[in-house]
Amino acid sequence: MLADDRLNAIVRMVTEAGSMSVADLAEALDVTASTIRRDLQTLDRAHRLAKVHGGATSLERAHIARDLTIPERSGLHVDDKRAIVRAAACLIEPGSFVYIDSGSTTLQLVSCVPADADVAYVTNSVGHARRLMERGCRVMVTGGELKPETEALVGPDATAMLARYRFACGFWGANGISQKHGMTSPDPLEAEVKRVAMGQASRRYVLADASKFGMEAAVSFATLDDAEIITAGDVPDEYAHLSNLVRV
Repeated sequence: MLADDRLNAIVRMVTEAGSMSVADLAEALDVTASTIRRDLQTLDRAHRLAKVHGGATSLERAHIARDLTIPERSGLHVDDKRAIVRAAACLIEPGSFVYIDSGSTTLQLVSCVPADADVAYVTNSVGHARRLMERGCRVMVTGGELKPETEALVGPDATAMLARYRFACGFWGANGISQKHGMTSPDPLEAEVKRVAMGQASRRYVLADASKFGMEAAVSFATLDDAEIITAGDVPDEYAHLSNLVRV
């Protein structure tokens, strides 16, 4: 088997299984464990899967345990994210003061929101702020410590600034959405920024494709009914009845 074919096979097997050990991959592909370890390093650097101790996990599953980088997340569920952000952008009314959370889905949103002079945006994402500025939008950035993985500003300076504002509406991402723990994030600092910002918005929208349902990250930042959930894709049956679920 050629190296490229083996790499593609590893990605396919890990994606289908969710995670696999080095030993299982080596046996399935009839190669040495050291070859698999080198392959996993290559695939991890290419953002095609996440290398973990003793094996690899799919990016979908890794998203619950840690914050993926923007490049890692950008290729996940692209069509669903585009449908979600087109619907979300239509909810911004003239003259609004709007909060936009960090994240890969909200990054797509900033390319769709109105660039009207009477609409102002606040974000805790350096990348989002840059893109909004390039579009000619009026934008403000929170203070705080910059997280390199997500380009998010977090910490007490970020939450102190957010506590001063009242937003007409806001848009958030989530790593997981579950019946028991609501909206979740793997990082306590990002979860706190989300929680504080949500408390300052009159209308709250969580933008989440169907893969997020039934998943739980480490830290809750909102209950299941704290915001409308705009989604696309095959939502699990146990969530289909939610009155605050908007499918696009």
